[in-house]
Amino acid sequence: MKALILTDFSTPYKLQEIEKPVAGSGEVLVKIMASGINPLDLKIQAGQAGHAKAVLPAILGIDMAGIVEAVGEGVTRFKTGDEVYGMTGGIAGVPGSLAEYATVDADLLALKPSNLTMKEAAALPLIFITAWEGLVDRAKVSKDKTVLIHGGAGGVGHIAIQIAKAFVAKVFSTVNPKDFDLVKSYGATPIDYNTPVEEYVQQYTQGEGFDIVLDTVGGAVLDASFKAAKQYTGHVVSILGWGNHALAPLSFRGATYSGVFTLYPLISGKNRKEHGDILIKATEMAENKQLYPMVDTGNYSLETIQAAYNAITNGETKGKVVISI
Repeated sequence: MKALILTDFSTPYKLQEIEKPVAGSGEVLVKIMASGINPLDLKIQAGQAGHAKAVLPAILGIDMAGIVEAVGEGVTRFKTGDEVYGMTGGIAGVPGSLAEYATVDADLLALKPSNLTMKEAAALPLIFITAWEGLVDRAKVSKDKTVLIHGGAGGVGHIAIQIAKAFVAKVFSTVNPKDFDLVKSYGATPIDYNTPVEEYVQQYTQGEGFDIVLDTVGGAVLDASFKAAKQYTGHVVSILGWGNHALAPLSFRGATYSGVFTLYPLISGKNRKEHGDILIKATEMAENKQLYPMVDTGNYSLETIQAAYNAITNGETKGKVVISI
């Protein structure tokens, strides 16, 4: 099979012919049809993501969608011909999706939404799992909760809005004014990201604060999130809770905080079935017309992946970029 191999950080991939893998116990052999690109993929290639624990030489590519070609011993959830998707590799020495085939831990997979294309499905796993873990598993989003999502026009952000709306929450999102119409289309009330936190907390919650605040940006935005949480019952979740932050604003509000580290099951081998189970929820939402991933219209292949990376780096894309395999 063909695969893109990264032999050294900050160097181009090498397209090579390598041996096609064979599904082992608990694994599924997938013919990959599409590989979703996340910002993390670019950081890994550049050697700027030590937390991903990449082992070189490596086949990168965290997200995928494809067709089951064979199942290993003990696998009963899938059969040959099933269309599946998942967050399946590309970190910690686990082969990723920038290849024609991959053997995948069956626990990481779910059946692809029947109403989404392979490219649309491949855009979802990492961002959906991250948003779900934050809003549902950590913050227990529910009907009529006020939810503030920072960066609602981004990959995780636009999915988080849709998850919160599916739970009938009241959703607000800080974004660039040019993205107001986009977040409105997903059902959120847009807030100019330059607005002081005290001002929008007063305007939209009468100074009480939001029940749930999801930070997808980190840095100063996480600091602002601590000031936006509701007194006593507010909960802040961050997917970029790195660096040093003063907890006093959160403590003075009597609110709580959670972090999300979506890569952990792939790195550790633990709790992988939870990722597959979350994607079952994504399939249900998509098929119920509650989930629409934003996918860039560009057409890229294994041979033109550097052009895809360049387009992302230069800000020329709108939505998730997906490689057709």
